[in-house]
Amino acid sequence: MTEPTSLHYLTGFGNQHSSEAVPGALPIGRNSPQRAPHGLYAELLSGSAFTAPRVDNQRTWLYRRRPSVVVGGYAPLAQPHWKSGAAQGEAVPPDPLRWGPTPLHGDGDFVDGLRTYAVNGEPGIGGMGAHAYVATRAMGRRALVNADAEMLLVPQQGRLLVTTELGRLAVAPGSIALLPRGMAFKVDPLDGPARGYVCENFGAAFRLPELGPIGSNGLASARDFEAPVAWHEQDEGAYEIVKRHGGRLWRAVQPHSPFNVVAWHGNLVPCRYDTARFMTINTVSFDHPDPSIFTVLTSPSDTPGWANVDFVIFPPRWMVAEDTFRPPWYHRNVMSEFMGLVLGQYDAKPEGFKPGGASLHNSYVPHGPDAEAFDKASHAELAPHKLDQTLAFMFETRWPLKPTAWALADAPLETTYADCWRDLKDEFHA
Repeated sequence: MTEPTSLHYLTGFGNQHSSEAVPGALPIGRNSPQRAPHGLYAELLSGSAFTAPRVDNQRTWLYRRRPSVVVGGYAPLAQPHWKSGAAQGEAVPPDPLRWGPTPLHGDGDFVDGLRTYAVNGEPGIGGMGAHAYVATRAMGRRALVNADAEMLLVPQQGRLLVTTELGRLAVAPGSIALLPRGMAFKVDPLDGPARGYVCENFGAAFRLPELGPIGSNGLASARDFEAPVAWHEQDEGAYEIVKRHGGRLWRAVQPHSPFNVVAWHGNLVPCRYDTARFMTINTVSFDHPDPSIFTVLTSPSDTPGWANVDFVIFPPRWMVAEDTFRPPWYHRNVMSEFMGLVLGQYDAKPEGFKPGGASLHNSYVPHGPDAEAFDKASHAELAPHKLDQTLAFMFETRWPLKPTAWALADAPLETTYADCWRDLKDEFHA
């Protein structure tokens, strides 16, 4: 399995870009000439309504060897652990939830190995799904098309080769991949069994957050998002197409590879982002800033500032605040917070939260540092200190997340999670 040797830097998240695998395959001056170069077919993939404002309009022209209409009829495909929409979740008490790492076993590819932790909203309307994936083998001649949502992949263990209609991306832990809604792709592990997380976004497409008083620089830079170069599969033969549509999976067999795009241009593109390039903003005086300063991508809702989904990271960073309790403070949030840990320790849960694990604190569920972290931070010498070798993330969403039956019964749920706060005593003295 060969890795891609080059990528495009997007030089502007959402701007127009182009690539061709064969010189002259990309038409110049028109999108759909009477006869496309090299005998190709012109096809448009729209990620927004035709009449969306120019700044929000997303589409890419594909020049391919056979169009996507050449596909067999679809039949239902069983995958009982991949859920979508609040109706497929379970009603649970408003308790904090935490899971250990998903076991790296089984004989399945990325589609087979998806397991849903929690869901809200509804495909076609809004909301999200938080999933774990375990891939122990390649997808081979199998591709996935998610017509319900774009997918944000967060690898935790093992590199991935992500093949898309526009080209290929090698994605390692510490980086993320964003895959547009409606675009065919497949995900293959490069280093043996692979594990990670997926945010399935049913709402507005992810974009960079506004910077406001931060100014023109900071957080994720548009220039650091990388797109693939055009690449088309040479091998002949049939492909199984797995389609996510209406919250269900369907399968069809087509006589050719969906990865047959020889050239493309547009702004609806898959991309890779290395979180080490995130410019972290933090206090240089006192107090712990809100976690919104760590937002990489946001899916806005119809209420300004109240996101359908935010993707937030907690990367290595310097802590210098004076006279301040430096870990996250105890809080109750109108937003619901699903967290995962890619690497190292999370400063508010130094021992209990493991890489490959997850936690869920729903709307207004109290949470914060465990007793050990509180005691250590309350008595620490407040010299400059760097949190290093760590990477946690959060999918934060405006609606409560409903755990699935798998998350509550079969996943490594820690039933004693809340005990981590048991030793917080009443220390009041007048």
